[in-house]
Amino acid sequence: MTNFDFLKDDPQFSGFADAAIAAERILPIDAATAVLDCRRAMEFAVKWMYSVDSSLVKPWDDKLISLMSTEEFHDIVDDDLWRRMDFIRKRGNDAAHGSRSISREQAELCLENLFLFLDFVAYCYGTSYQEKKFDASLLTQQPAAPVAQPALPDVDLDALIKENAELKAQLTARRKTQQPTYVPKPLELSEYKTRKLYIDSMLTDAGQKLGQRGSSARDAQQERYRLCRLCPVRR
Repeated sequence: MTNFDFLKDDPQFSGFADAAIAAERILPIDAATAVLDCRRAMEFAVKWMYSVDSSLVKPWDDKLISLMSTEEFHDIVDDDLWRRMDFIRKRGNDAAHGSRSISREQAELCLENLFLFLDFVAYCYGTSYQEKKFDASLLTQQPAAPVAQPALPDVDLDALIKENAELKAQLTARRKTQQPTYVPKPLELSEYKTRKLYIDSMLTDAGQKLGQRGSSARDAQQERYRLCRLCPVRR
């Protein structure tokens, strides 16, 4: 059982359900692969949104960051949720290129962020949404058998748009009706722990690694204060 099993209840989410479920199942074995699968599931879901929502127009470049950065996408996904998605994207890139080690805590946060995003997608576009909460206790389960990784091919956005053309009017209307009533769900991690994960990641992205030679503890602390306002966890 995983936090993403609910996606299987709606056939239209089947494309990214397997990747999300695989991400949680592989966590006890390989945190980096879990994060990579989180990114894959999110990318598929974002491309699926573009294929079924007439408010989203494919940009000239269909890389994930380009799809996430359009004005139309920001109109649908609020800033807090977008930053959580961007955390998945960046850590997924790290996992894919092996440029930085992925911690268990980072992987757990990616899974929770992915849950929040896919819960939003299910609320806006799903046929039978039921409110649910992320269950962190499921992350401690050890797999009873070796975890088989599903084949996760790259998603052809143009092909997906053609495949879902007949759904656009219906699902766009549903999203426009549902989106205004969606209630954002706060992360279950403690504020301090969550903020530290985000801020340390932003420091690393900026090339200012904590403990790096030439950077004092005071410098790092000042940079943390500066970045606090960018953290998606509300005070």
